[in-house]
Amino acid sequence: MTPRTRLLLAIAATVALAGCKHSGDLVVEEGVGITAVRSACPAVGIPDYTGDVTLFRTPGATDANSIDVTAVMTNVRSQCSEGTDKVYTTVNFDVLGRRADVHGARRVTLPYFVTVLRGGTAVISKRVGQVTLDFADGQERARATAQGGAYVNRAEATLPADIRERITRRRKAGEAEAAVDPLSEPDVRTAVARATFEVLVGFQLDQNQLAYNATR
Repeated sequence: MTPRTRLLLAIAATVALAGCKHSGDLVVEEGVGITAVRSACPAVGIPDYTGDVTLFRTPGATDANSIDVTAVMTNVRSQCSEGTDKVYTTVNFDVLGRRADVHGARRVTLPYFVTVLRGGTAVISKRVGQVTLDFADGQERARATAQGGAYVNRAEATLPADIRERITRRRKAGEAEAAVDPLSEPDVRTAVARATFEVLVGFQLDQNQLAYNATR
């Protein structure tokens, strides 16, 4: 099992922790020097293999003929409020469902998670919600909208002043330090990772469902 798969299993299996995360872009300016464009708002996305779910009619079956319902998470968008020390991000997304048997009306409820990741590896917090797809009689497809949210501590998502200065310091071409990428320095990399948060949303999958998504 790869480290990435273990992390995804941890996200899928963990039910409660606590925390926040942040992301930004680093832009090279005029060839020498780096401008850090950062916000206390976290990056938002869907982890690999958790953006869709497949339900089978027969427990343990994974063949195409046994598929009952499939659903995919899409159109993820976020709103971020930076007005306080606790930055709050609201995540909205759509779920598109499809079923194999269109006879009769049917309601399918799917669990999803909203988790906060720090430094790309540490699960800081997690909440689990539910989204419901309502299929009308004779209808193959259904659509639903769901929402989640998470807090990020502004102080934790802010680079220390000395680290920010080292990253953004203008360097003159020809100087020895101009040839050194500040992000290659271990303490700078560590500080950037600690100040980097993400809010991730995906279906709450069991290990079999996650393995199915990862190997198909």
